[in-house]
Amino acid sequence: MHRRLGAVNALYPSLTTIVGADVDGKPNFLAVAHVGILNHGTPQYLSFGVFNKHHTNQGIREHRQFSACIPGRNLMEQTDYVGLVSGRKTDKSGVFDVFRGDLEHAPLIRECPVCMELKLHDIHEFPTHDIFIGEIHATHASEDVITAEDKLDVRRVDPLLFDMASVHYYALGDPLGPCWNVGKKLKRGE
Repeated sequence: MHRRLGAVNALYPSLTTIVGADVDGKPNFLAVAHVGILNHGTPQYLSFGVFNKHHTNQGIREHRQFSACIPGRNLMEQTDYVGLVSGRKTDKSGVFDVFRGDLEHAPLIRECPVCMELKLHDIHEFPTHDIFIGEIHATHASEDVITAEDKLDVRRVDPLLFDMASVHYYALGDPLGPCWNVGKKLKRGE
């Protein structure tokens, strides 16, 4: 029997990202787990739900560029830190080794195994959150997380996951089965 829980978001855990933007002439970073994949075509769009009072929002709005870096579990402490302190009061530009790609105002984090440069496509304003929709301009990945087929290996990325219900970070476990394949035995019975 199922019990009604009310309007509870049950889509957690979700991927934790570190969103970066230049604010007041220096890189600023913020941990964001409210992320969404909007399509899988070209161009590809991602959404980031960010509390509208965050300092990083100012840089995204001003420059219309930002980054989304995927920290591994080894960066849990630093990721949590950039989500705890405000860039208005704390200079977070030295927390990570920053590098740049093509977009001048989208700071990337060398310690993160995967980083994406995004161009701001649109902003949807809600009473408490700004939803930034970014178009992926370029993705950068550490050599040690790329397979021989030039694909990302999620096990080597070892992404940090965030769960709102338990308010804890998690990591991935072993793969369970191949997508678009394990259901074929049910399809045969059609």
